[in-house]
Amino acid sequence: MSGETKRLRAVVKGVGSALPKRCVTNKELEKTVDTNDAWIVQRTGIMQRYIAGEGETTSTLGIAAARAALDNAGLAPDDIDLIVCATSTPDYTFPSTATMIQAGLGITRGVAFDLQAVCAGFVFAMSTAEKFLISGSHKRALVIGAETFSRILDWEDRTTCVLFGDGAGALVLEAQEEEGERPSGVLATCLRSDGRHRAKLYVDGGPSTTRTVGYLRMEGKEVFRFAVGQVTDVMADTFASANITAADLDWFVPHQANRRIIDASAQKFGIPPEKVVTTVQDHGNTSAASIPLALSVACEDGRIKPGDLVMIEAIGGGFTWGAAVIRW
Repeated sequence: MSGETKRLRAVVKGVGSALPKRCVTNKELEKTVDTNDAWIVQRTGIMQRYIAGEGETTSTLGIAAARAALDNAGLAPDDIDLIVCATSTPDYTFPSTATMIQAGLGITRGVAFDLQAVCAGFVFAMSTAEKFLISGSHKRALVIGAETFSRILDWEDRTTCVLFGDGAGALVLEAQEEEGERPSGVLATCLRSDGRHRAKLYVDGGPSTTRTVGYLRMEGKEVFRFAVGQVTDVMADTFASANITAADLDWFVPHQANRRIIDASAQKFGIPPEKVVTTVQDHGNTSAASIPLALSVACEDGRIKPGDLVMIEAIGGGFTWGAAVIRW
């Protein structure tokens, strides 16, 4: 029928990223931490990471990434009516980092809020923004992952401090009517949580417990074991929801936590290395920022192109984990 209302999709219009000025190599870490470059690379694949300095915060990185995404989309800040910021390292307990980004961009309308799912935060934020957009309540969203994990690290704990870095990435999503047999936009998302595993990856502080910020603590072997099993399960569910197979993917963009986890997840589905976007060697684990940072790199260098089918996935503390399929 000609009068039928077409289904709305949340379509990617732009992508951007931001990194702190200071790059810290493994060799530099050797001077202050009981570790070495070979040990770090062999176990994680990480060669360097960026560390926020004076005047660089989660919100300033988020603002810079958002501006880059808006420029890439050819849009102005006033075109945005929804901001969802995924972060576990906000500037303040409140107000939200999203509202600080909103103010920094000069936006005075719409909705802005934070979402916290640690390293899975960007997948959760994108899924949340997509629901707003396809409902018709909002038109354009900034989905941001921004972190300064360096400020919750115990720099005497070599098992954690070598793993993480700071940064931000952003996507602009726009509600558009579905067109054709191969529509663009977010095709499927699947999210999971299981709070029984809190002690395997957590921060040992908070305003209502210790009244301190605390430090990140992690049982690395347990996280690895859980991550590979649960992430591949949610990937399978997402493939089924999108009615595709791994062979249909053009690109696999996983959370950049550890090269071994990335490789194991890809191998489970027979995804060849040339289809896997990997930036962990350059950025370290930037938590909620890692996926949009990787997407930004792959778009800027021409790998991800319009029409490409992309899967993202991540797992974070909680545990929380999820995956999504997007047609660019």
